[in-house]
Amino acid sequence: MLKIISSSRLILGILKSKAEIFLAMYKKRKTLEIANAKLKQTVEGLKKANLKIVKQQKTLIEEERIKVLLQMEGAKADELNQPLMALIGGIELIEMDKGSPDKLAHHIALVKEAGDRISEVVKNIQTIRHDETLQHIDETSIVNIDQKITILSLEDSDDDFEMLNAVLSDHKKITLLRSSSIEDALQVLKQNHFDLIILDYLLSDGNSLDFLRRMEKEDLEIPAVVITGQGDEMIAKQVIQAGAYDYLPKNRIGEESLLRVIINTLEKARLKREIKNAREKIAMMSIQDELTTLYNRRYFNEAVEKEVFRAMRYETNLVLCMIDLDYFKKINDTYGHLAGDMTLSEIAGMLKKCVRQSDLCCRYGGEEFTVIMTNTDIKGAEKVSERFRKMVAHRLFKYNNSSKFHCTVSVGIAAYKPELKQSSTELLEAADYALYKAKAQGRNMVVTIDALPGAT
Repeated sequence: MLKIISSSRLILGILKSKAEIFLAMYKKRKTLEIANAKLKQTVEGLKKANLKIVKQQKTLIEEERIKVLLQMEGAKADELNQPLMALIGGIELIEMDKGSPDKLAHHIALVKEAGDRISEVVKNIQTIRHDETLQHIDETSIVNIDQKITILSLEDSDDDFEMLNAVLSDHKKITLLRSSSIEDALQVLKQNHFDLIILDYLLSDGNSLDFLRRMEKEDLEIPAVVITGQGDEMIAKQVIQAGAYDYLPKNRIGEESLLRVIINTLEKARLKREIKNAREKIAMMSIQDELTTLYNRRYFNEAVEKEVFRAMRYETNLVLCMIDLDYFKKINDTYGHLAGDMTLSEIAGMLKKCVRQSDLCCRYGGEEFTVIMTNTDIKGAEKVSERFRKMVAHRLFKYNNSSKFHCTVSVGIAAYKPELKQSSTELLEAADYALYKAKAQGRNMVVTIDALPGAT
């Protein structure tokens, strides 16, 4: 009986072990199936995204090609017209002199020369960069046909570099240079101008992901295209996410495909630059006064609050100056608002020259300016303000070479008082009161106050 029980337990143990093994195998299989499904989904997503990009690029290229052809009609048509006329003329001469072998040889040479010239012009058109333009007398811009492209090839394989060089050898406007390591390439990029980088994925001292990260760290904004191996869709996705503009499998490198990638990448880089410039301009417009290029009132309100908090926390000196142009309405009424704008702009420039680079100049509104002076006591601020007041008073303003006039300013100065625990609003009120006193006492002067009347 004991033997039967022992045998049963043994069989149950074996069955349990087998069940656990089968369960583990089943879970592993399911995990692999899920991973394969995710991989397939990623690959399909990458393919769809790539097809969408290619479709958009083809549309963009076709539009640009039409623009280029239209521009060539007025600016560079003679480059194709002359060899075409020579080609047609040569063919007509061949037909006329069919019975003269000596003349035929001469005519055929002319036809060949014209054909070679047409081929060269077509190759130039194939490598046109649409971000480069020429300025014409009538102030219109057209695409520059005679543009050059400098490419750095980051490639440690001699054979692969020679392949790239052979593909681009017929395009005289393209200059291809080489670096064989990441470190060497970074040094070359810092010392020379390049329009594009073509790099292999696997390099002697890392891979293209390492290089792209180093470029970002070094703040090198040069478009890059990565050469990948066959079937490396995952690598392609990674390099695009890391900052590459495009990728090209090695088995698809040819003249047509490589030129297409170069043109598309340069176009995408141009669009990216334009978007970046537009964003920077919008950001600056939100904090800068357009007329004087000083910071505007919105920026001043944020800055003065931060500086008051800093002065309170670290017990540092802080002074606020308020400046107002005297009788500015008279300038507008007598000489016109454009003369008034010119005056504001010139005075803003004089103000920036008088103060330190660390001081913050703002146009507070209308003909009023403010200056936030950090780490400065009230005597130092008074000295700078007096120098500025004299500079303005001695300046002869000229508008349209016919209107000449003088202008003066009044300045009110208030210092932050830690013992009063002033807010930014109270500091501003104190400086405004000092300005009011300067106006009341006759204008064209600098007035300082310790605190508002009644403040304790």
